[in-house]
Amino acid sequence: MVGADAAGMSAASQALRVAGGNLEVVALESTTHTSYSACGIPYWMAGDVPDGDELVARTAAGHRENGIDLRLRQEVVALDTAAGEVEVRDHEAGRTYRLGYDDVMLATGAEPLLPDWARGGDAVLPVKTLDDGAAWRRIVAERRPTCALVVGGGYIGVEVAESFARLGITTTLVTRGPEPMSSSFEPAMGALVRLALERMGVDVVTGTEVTALETSQGDDGTVVGARAACVGGVEYAADVVALGIGVRARTALATDAGLGVGAHGGLGPDDHQRLTDGVWAAGDCCEVWDRILAEHWFVPLGTHANKAGRVAGTNLGGGDARFPGTVGTAISRA
Repeated sequence: MVGADAAGMSAASQALRVAGGNLEVVALESTTHTSYSACGIPYWMAGDVPDGDELVARTAAGHRENGIDLRLRQEVVALDTAAGEVEVRDHEAGRTYRLGYDDVMLATGAEPLLPDWARGGDAVLPVKTLDDGAAWRRIVAERRPTCALVVGGGYIGVEVAESFARLGITTTLVTRGPEPMSSSFEPAMGALVRLALERMGVDVVTGTEVTALETSQGDDGTVVGARAACVGGVEYAADVVALGIGVRARTALATDAGLGVGAHGGLGPDDHQRLTDGVWAAGDCCEVWDRILAEHWFVPLGTHANKAGRVAGTNLGGGDARFPGTVGTAISRA
């Protein structure tokens, strides 16, 4: 298993269950976290969730107790499908080694979109991983920002804007869509989301894109303020900038090995979650079949990742399962 979050560990657990434990499963994860809910990070930022550990569905110790050889801070840097091997960089030991496999599953997830202007220092951050959540908790507690800019009007952007507003932080949300949540809702529905945010005190700026970011630093080198220049020349000042611009499938490992991607940039496994002989994939690195649109689409959600991971694990364990696709159901709030 390359990746130990939703898809990877659902597959690992299911494969062992179906095989009756008669299977060696190695899971390689480049970070220090497994099986956690990224969707809960905005609510951790707001204080609804008291601790990041509350967002972890199953710990590394729990996975190991269930028979999975889980190795953290182990980054797979190359895939050799002809030899049936991966090259692994062990960040703990500072070495690189090769590991053979009979089957490999890619659960590499998605990475946040970070335009060049967004690389503005330690107070300009995405909201994607538990490490991001911990950094935001620290920033809010130690710096006590009074003014925040949220860039992006999707699920994460809306939830983060709500969280900042509930913390008493003056918040501006900028989205290039005609309304918030424009990738999910028609404008009339998005307008209701905008009204809800405005009632919380959030200044919602639609149809606008951030084109530049200027940051200022304190004596210790930390970023203490930012000014974002948006289309039309309007500038917005903020103490902190949260990025919720979106994500893209993390597929470099697969494409470097000669595996292709679909029209929306994700891997395209079949309904068994198989890419090719001995290679499987599930989760946010993949496109999914949309049962309403009748086409493949990139819809990165934990629900799909868990279900597709269970399907892959069933087949890896010797069973037979298919993932019929998604209707795109998700939940958010404002």
